[in-house]
Amino acid sequence: MRKITTTLLMLAVAMCVAAANPYKTFTQNLPFAMPEVSAPEIPNRQVLLSDFGADPTGSNLCTEAFAQAVETLTAKGGGHLVVPRGVWLTGPIVLKSNIDLHLEKGAVILFAADETLYPLVKTSFEGLDTRRCQSPLSARGATNVSITGDGVIDGNGQYWRPVKKQKVTEDHWKRLLAQPGSMELRKGYWVPSEGYAQGERGANMNVPAAQTEEEWQAVKRFLRPVMISLVECKNVLLQGVIFQNSPAWNLHPLMCENIIIDRVLVRNPAYAQNGDALDLESCKNALIVNSRFDAGDDGICIKSGKDKDGRLRARPCENVVVDGCTVFAGHGGFVVGSEMSSGVRNISVKNCQFVGTDVGLRFKSTRGRGGIVENIYIDGISMSDITTYALTFNMYYGGKSVSEVLAEGGEPKEVASVPVTEETPIFRNIDIRNVVCHHAGFAMEFNGLPEMPIDGIHLENLWITAKHDATFQYSKNITKKNVNITLY
Repeated sequence: MRKITTTLLMLAVAMCVAAANPYKTFTQNLPFAMPEVSAPEIPNRQVLLSDFGADPTGSNLCTEAFAQAVETLTAKGGGHLVVPRGVWLTGPIVLKSNIDLHLEKGAVILFAADETLYPLVKTSFEGLDTRRCQSPLSARGATNVSITGDGVIDGNGQYWRPVKKQKVTEDHWKRLLAQPGSMELRKGYWVPSEGYAQGERGANMNVPAAQTEEEWQAVKRFLRPVMISLVECKNVLLQGVIFQNSPAWNLHPLMCENIIIDRVLVRNPAYAQNGDALDLESCKNALIVNSRFDAGDDGICIKSGKDKDGRLRARPCENVVVDGCTVFAGHGGFVVGSEMSSGVRNISVKNCQFVGTDVGLRFKSTRGRGGIVENIYIDGISMSDITTYALTFNMYYGGKSVSEVLAEGGEPKEVASVPVTEETPIFRNIDIRNVVCHHAGFAMEFNGLPEMPIDGIHLENLWITAKHDATFQYSKNITKKNVNITLY
């Protein structure tokens, strides 16, 4: 009887602990050591956005109301900024420490399509230090910050993004061309304004050909922002909200620590250029759980900076758990790279499903990156209708989706070896097991560098049906146990 009583008492204690932190179970029994991650503690006070004169009809800007509400809470030590039902048109929102932005059911935060509201700021994009338009929603250096609730955050991305003709219907393309001020910059490539066209002519996505302030302003319209930018924040929670229609990337936590992304829906149109759903970059101790991603580019992507800028940053993306997530349309379901120059390590991905993505599991890099990707554990993945590869390791990434590359003839298969330097990317010690893929274009691709083969990949309990078999180029110590590929 005493043994039963003791057991029940221990179970009750365990349940109380789990209730105190429902996220504790995600960091238990991992193949690497990871500290417990818990939600931020927000003070128990609240203000209503509507109390600051905000217009819920979407007719007038609420930028000042959001700013006043944040400042009011900050002066009191923090709390919950509650956004009631309605459409709240606004310019950029900047969150601060101890603030929860809470969207009630029926609440839509719609960011205004007006570039004058988004000044150029110093930031990082695609792994390089640069300047871009201020993000619609951001926080920098904040502790205990959250975005929660049941509403929608919409970035008005169609105002910012270019569109490729092959990604939309003929009717959609005609409607784009009919928009005042827009143009077909080159054959099959639409841009939303002359300002965008001017910026693209003198810039690339990361490093514009700009030195003076006047030159920066001349290409500003081209420098579209990520929608949610969280930089060097600690104790972050994104929960329940729908994040959609971003100008560039949707969610971009950068150099954050202790971050939870739980039960969110992140979506972009399938044609959204650079419309990644989630890019977790140089973060430490992160949970991405029970969420859905449906985007025009990579779904769940792990990064850590690009080339020299990334190596100098020296902050790997580490201690990450992805559990119970679904990815629909996108270039990849779970992706590492290509910006991985600070390294990626200690990642667990399990109990996920990828439906209709371009690639299932995608590892990508290229010479010049440097960095080490290691200790990745993938277990329990279900995939269906994968356009290209169920699994790919490609060390020749050139900025295009796999479908685009295959349409152009594929990546090089025979290349000359070059000396190994700090610019050589390394992928090693990756364990992939219990994967089912029903219908893919290709089973697997291992396309490493001759001077640095992909090393130490364990494949176990894989069932893949595909049109084409697996290929292995410049890879070593690849172990297989119960790997089944059926061609159809």
